[in-house]
Amino acid sequence: MTPRIPLSAPDITEAEIGAVTAVLRTPHLSLGPELAAFEQALAAYHAVPHAVAVSSGTAGLHLALLTLGIGEGDEVIVPSFAFVAVANAVRHVCATPVFVEIDPVTLNLSPGAVENAITPRTRAILVVHTFGVPAEMDVLTLIARRHHLALIEDACEAIGAQFGDPPHARRVGCFGDIAVFGFYPNKQITTGEGGAVLTRDPMHAARMRSLRNQGREPDAGWLDHSEIGYNYRLSDLACALGRVQLARISEILTLRHAAAERYQALLCDIVGLELPPLALPRRTISWFVYVVRLPEQANRDRVQAALASRGIATGRYFPPIHLQPAWRHHSGAIAALPLTESVARRTLALPFFNRIAVDQQQAVSDALAKAVRDQE
Repeated sequence: MTPRIPLSAPDITEAEIGAVTAVLRTPHLSLGPELAAFEQALAAYHAVPHAVAVSSGTAGLHLALLTLGIGEGDEVIVPSFAFVAVANAVRHVCATPVFVEIDPVTLNLSPGAVENAITPRTRAILVVHTFGVPAEMDVLTLIARRHHLALIEDACEAIGAQFGDPPHARRVGCFGDIAVFGFYPNKQITTGEGGAVLTRDPMHAARMRSLRNQGREPDAGWLDHSEIGYNYRLSDLACALGRVQLARISEILTLRHAAAERYQALLCDIVGLELPPLALPRRTISWFVYVVRLPEQANRDRVQAALASRGIATGRYFPPIHLQPAWRHHSGAIAALPLTESVARRTLALPFFNRIAVDQQQAVSDALAKAVRDQE
């Protein structure tokens, strides 16, 4: 049964529909002008020279690791409290993900835990800006430089977020050697499926453009390949959608912040419920999801079932990667991560999207308050 209040919903206007329809009237459905226009817009928005659009954020992570030369025998530090793609991409290049602990407030990588996990085999730190909250990029950048490590930003959940003291704050995605974005339909902006990679290095950009297109060089023939590559292209239809979405991002982020503020006011009196911070020092949050932490005594499955019975969808963000069946016996999953496991047991994502209505949020609040009270 389709939930009465979904967990997420894309925000598509007539402008996006018009842009996609216009592409359908051209012969350029892939590798055409909309691809270049979307890449240029992404690069300009983030004040970096190069953006490479790809078929998904996962594809972007894969290309980032390949381009940085990370492979067998190397270790990459990653959070376990994240979407599984961050670990999968590391294995795709035959490297080892090393799972480390998170900060209890931001839920991002703990810089201290990162420092403690570095070994002679460590080649990179893969930083996830979890739930759109910027990680502590100044400290993590210093750690990476001190140990001569690559720094990769997974900003798939965080487009538009900023880190630093005004007026010198910068958008996430411009701190690391390479940054990756994702545009799945539940993200702040969407291309349907798709992602992008940002870099300041023209050699990195050129290699990723080749790798995404079966290893072809720009001036080579369609059947000529300089190296083994992948079909990680993003169609012009998707790029047209993304270009218009990006042009609306200020409006979109404002709507999402307002929805977060409403939840904060509606939920603040539920005893034992921990709400996400609305603001943090040196950070501008880009609201991807609204995730609460249930009281210790609450049974999350029962809370979810109670909300589902009233037509309200919820999500478990995130089951720790190191406890997933696919990863439980992997060599990178041997460290104890008590904070990650404790937080993950209690997290619950509530319905959250650009156009969520006040009455929908009130219904979610009422249902959640009752479900929590019923377990006291």
